Amino acid sequence: MQSLFFLLVFFVGFLFIYQRQRKKSDSQYLVPLGTWSVTFLIVYLSIIEIQNHSFYIGVILVMLLLIYLNYKRDKTRLINGFLFNVWFVSFGIYLGFHFLQTRDVIVLGLLIILMIFVFGFALFGLISLIILLYWNSLIVLKREGRSLGNLLTLILALVLTVILIFNLFLVNKLPEYIVYLFSILPFSLTYFSFFFLNFLTISLIYQLNRPKLKQDFVIVLGAGLINGERVTPLLARRIDRALDFYHRQLQQTGHPIKIILSGGQGPDEKVSEAFAMKQYALAQGIPDTDLLLEDQSTSTETNMAFSKKIIESYSFTKPKVIFASNNYHIFRAGIFARQNELRADGIGAKTALYYLPNAFLREFIAIIALHRKKHFIFLGLVTIFLLLMAILSFIILK
Repeated sequence: MQSLFFLLVFFVGFLFIYQRQRKKSDSQYLVPLGTWSVTFLIVYLSIIEIQNHSFYIGVILVMLLLIYLNYKRDKTRLINGFLFNVWFVSFGIYLGFHFLQTRDVIVLGLLIILMIFVFGFALFGLISLIILLYWNSLIVLKREGRSLGNLLTLILALVLTVILIFNLFLVNKLPEYIVYLFSILPFSLTYFSFFFLNFLTISLIYQLNRPKLKQDFVIVLGAGLINGERVTPLLARRIDRALDFYHRQLQQTGHPIKIILSGGQGPDEKVSEAFAMKQYALAQGIPDTDLLLEDQSTSTETNMAFSKKIIESYSFTKPKVIFASNNYHIFRAGIFARQNELRADGIGAKTALYYLPNAFLREFIAIIALHRKKHFIFLGLVTIFLLLMAILSFIILK
């Protein structure tokens, strides 16, 4: 009876908040709904714990608080993704232990949801992943063209196919020393898969950024141009994301905000990306006085560096800054903002669903490249070890 009462309270509160918030743009209603759901869950589990004279929820909450504080201190660290994944597993164990003690219906429901998520991820095994990657690569190549960046899902699918064939048909037929040599590839893939999981987790969490409507600057990060002079649909979405924030801030707070359009001119472009972006913004009715051009940059890193110089030219003691890009790109852009000592959070524009696997893979490769020396040293040591094991195995066989 107690569980049914609390479920009724939860759904009444959820529907009430949804009805009041659903008209807000930019999915702003998700924040109060999420806050209500988490608060309700904490209160409910705490009541059940008190009734059973236990305090295990305290351990889970302390872990979550430490992760939150670490995230707030620096949102652009991969360790945050790892810590959250550890917490997620711990929370699942806690719910299982909790249910064994209480047989509570709501706890069982939460446990089932988590199990569906975990088993769904497990069922999304190697063969399913390979099929999905081939299918996705065909769509990307058809719609986006045959550039190297668009081949990433296809390349990964081919690598996974080789590993699958090797493990299913060849591993038991080859000498042990050959197996040691071939194990370099699956080990490297497992190693990077661990980092990719953490990267994907923190990237998704980073999407929850909801900056306050009191910003002084919003930086729009450039991308390529059509025929070297017009913004692409992808770049237009970045600009539209910034303009949406610009309009909402002016309407709700009246606080002035400048839009920094950041992007230089490539060798095959007729105008700078910043100039083309300005023409687009002007066509949307944005006053010329609110548009600032940064037309020297050639990368995300220099976008941040040169935009910071523009910001510093204004007399702000502690300027409030955000940047706009596509949702898959804002985490890495945040890393470059931090490296340039620019305190800024990202807001992401939506990207076509079919393009996200390829886009996240490209972002992950770029992040790995930032610390390539450490990764190559570690994998180099592992490779040397496996080579030595292969040589030793070969000698023993002789």
